[in-house]
Amino acid sequence: MSMDPFIFAPSWKLKENVSVRIESLEGAIPTPPFSALLTDPSLKHIGSNDPTFQDYYVTVQLFADNKPLAVPAQTKYKSLKGTRKWNEWLRLPIRVADCPRGAQLALTVWEPDGNAPAGRRPFAGTTVSLFENDNNLKKGKQKCKLWLGREADGLAETTTSSVSDLTDEIERLEKQLKRQELGEIPRCEWLDQLVFREIERMNSGAKRDEIYLTIEFPRYDFPVVYADYEYPSSKALRFPMTTTTTGPPGTGVKDDGGDDDGDWSGWVWDPEAEADNPCELKHRRLVRSHRNGPLDKELKPNAKIRDELHEIMRYSPTQDLTSGEKDLLWKFRYYLTRDKKALTKFLKSVSWSEPVEAKQAVSLLPQWEEIDVDDALELLGPQFEHPAVRAYAVERLKKADDEELQLYLLQLVQALKFEKIPMDNPPVGGVSVERGHVKRDSSLAEFLISRAAANAVLGSYFYWYLMVECEDKLRKGLFQKIAYDFQLVLLSMQDGEARRHMLKRQADFIFVLSEFSRTIRESKEDRPKKVERLKAFLSDPQNLLHSFDPMPLPVDPTISVIGCFPEDSNVFKSSLSPLLIYLKTESGSKHPVIFKAGDDLRQDQLVIQIVILMDKLLRKENLDLKLTPYRILATSVYTGVMQFIPSISLAACFEARNGGSVLGYLRKHNPDDTADLGVKPEVMDTYIKSCAGYCVITYILGVGDRHLDNLLLTPTGHFFHADFGFILGRDPKPFAPAMKLCKEMIDGMGGVNTTNFSKFRGFCYTAYTTLRKSSNLILNLFALMVESDLPDIRVEPGKAAEKVKERFKLELSDEEAVRALKGVVDDSMNALVPIVIDRIHGLAQMWRR
Repeated sequence: MSMDPFIFAPSWKLKENVSVRIESLEGAIPTPPFSALLTDPSLKHIGSNDPTFQDYYVTVQLFADNKPLAVPAQTKYKSLKGTRKWNEWLRLPIRVADCPRGAQLALTVWEPDGNAPAGRRPFAGTTVSLFENDNNLKKGKQKCKLWLGREADGLAETTTSSVSDLTDEIERLEKQLKRQELGEIPRCEWLDQLVFREIERMNSGAKRDEIYLTIEFPRYDFPVVYADYEYPSSKALRFPMTTTTTGPPGTGVKDDGGDDDGDWSGWVWDPEAEADNPCELKHRRLVRSHRNGPLDKELKPNAKIRDELHEIMRYSPTQDLTSGEKDLLWKFRYYLTRDKKALTKFLKSVSWSEPVEAKQAVSLLPQWEEIDVDDALELLGPQFEHPAVRAYAVERLKKADDEELQLYLLQLVQALKFEKIPMDNPPVGGVSVERGHVKRDSSLAEFLISRAAANAVLGSYFYWYLMVECEDKLRKGLFQKIAYDFQLVLLSMQDGEARRHMLKRQADFIFVLSEFSRTIRESKEDRPKKVERLKAFLSDPQNLLHSFDPMPLPVDPTISVIGCFPEDSNVFKSSLSPLLIYLKTESGSKHPVIFKAGDDLRQDQLVIQIVILMDKLLRKENLDLKLTPYRILATSVYTGVMQFIPSISLAACFEARNGGSVLGYLRKHNPDDTADLGVKPEVMDTYIKSCAGYCVITYILGVGDRHLDNLLLTPTGHFFHADFGFILGRDPKPFAPAMKLCKEMIDGMGGVNTTNFSKFRGFCYTAYTTLRKSSNLILNLFALMVESDLPDIRVEPGKAAEKVKERFKLELSDEEAVRALKGVVDDSMNALVPIVIDRIHGLAQMWRR
């Protein structure tokens, strides 16, 4: 997966308070001549006029629109004899998310003045904007010009600007120094020393009467760009241009619910348009308080209300309930206990801030019909915070076997982010079993640890999922605690020490190969020399890779490996130079895997996990589409392992040695003169089914960046996709079709007007309607990934499940959905832009070779 260089965060998502570090004063502070002291003896009481007593302090206040936004913050008292450095962080009582575009910091340096009423006077001030001219939040060190004798005003048209009067060359060098501090320019010691001397010389020749205050803003790993909160379109109101309105009398406001029949000027966003009405909340409390009696247990809906309730039960997990629907669910809560699909909807209707309602809802949980796993997963999402509800969901998951639990393990680890786990006494510097026990107050964490400890395969996946999350700066402590508890439970088991040692061996194995992969990637050698280095590295006995004791393979713990075949290993033609290594299993067979460094495989890992799940859902309905869900495991944010499937790309099929076409490739490896198209029937059947399966799955997941080089084909006819760097509808290419169904794929079936293509259409429609039945499960899995750091989920975290829901067309019947999918297939077949892009991509690949 290619790294996306355009990653940033909008400022409204930064919930941290505005912070600034006050470093030091620079420059020569002017002192009054002795004659002035004789004329005005009171000047000697001013701190700056006494070189042995210069006790300054700094205040910082945030301004916007010529008004202060918060109370000022002030540095602590500190004696500044011989130096003028504070090195103190000041935290203002306002969040970055709440700061407008024109926010400015007013910094004033104060000095003692015995004659002043307040005992102080402004020594100098400066005003610095919080955002750059390009809307980026400022970060790193800033050198601010001070205006002597003035208090910083913080005005939009400020008279105490922090912009310096230095020459263009000195200003340019200052900017380059800042870039070097941020790590954007590499350091070179001998050259840096020469440059620093020259800068000092230039500064000494510049203005000597200017004084500067050096401050520092927090640094982030990505740019923070100013952006106001975008309200949903349903909260839009429009105002008229004239006093004559067609809206409600006396309001002059028209809700955007119909056609424009007046003269309306534009949009106004009202964040309170969908907020709960206090009067309605009071009414709800009164009504529900009257519905808490014993008669409620006997309430039964009439035919009309049953239809309404049935319609609510059909809602997808992402659909919100109206106030009326919530009241209806609460009124018939006892009647609904016999419907397992009603529990999640009922729990959404509960006002959990009301103790009486919350207590009643919790008491109903044991009486409810046992829910399915997909509903239990929904109850572990961010919407449900009550510990009793989450514990109820965990009790349902306990009845799932290990094979089923493995399908959802990735999302269950993500669901730990929504648990209320105490953060006291976190292990520092990693996980260590020598430290004190960490208390576990999370039923989900307890459940996952116990099941992972009882099953070696689950334990291996659980361990690696935790290790990747331990790299998350925001939740590092949380996952370190859980990983620490997991190791404690392992040690308490009979074979726990051996299990823990095996996990350590896996980590060492991955670390050694990842480091070597990084070295190969950074090497400037040509590919043949890299291959030679790889073979020599694997053959070296000191590296303990050629032969070792049996060890479960991290990417697939069901396979035990004992070494590798160095002579068969290779390095791929790619900018990241992935390593292809043939591992030796206990039976002596070869198991090829790919090691990658410098690439984030977590998104690919998610897609493959969903493909594996969909394959099992289809097989459960007796529909085997011959999918090839190869295994992927992200071992860190920038390293990973994947199973290698011997295959070639569709682009390579057009080489003469491979048959000259997709059909020629299949005919070359599976000839049958008696069959149609000269290909064995079972191989053609495999090709048709796998094409249909991946077309539907990649359409539902919105997989983008599809070209002939990441569409792969095996000699046995298994067609599959690789490289999932773009999902959920994102695509770097313009006018990309919703489904990748190119002419080359269709020609491999014999063409459009053939029985094979008709079979392909039939498999597509059957697979689509089958997966629609399990849409709630798939949507809930994506909803649990909302806090993950995956690139295409991070762009719009709250809309990941919604984007998948759009592809399912849940508002349509099965017949209507099939007709909609037929339109998608037809559009993909007839799209011309993808053909042009495929040709350009092929030419670019030929040029690279």
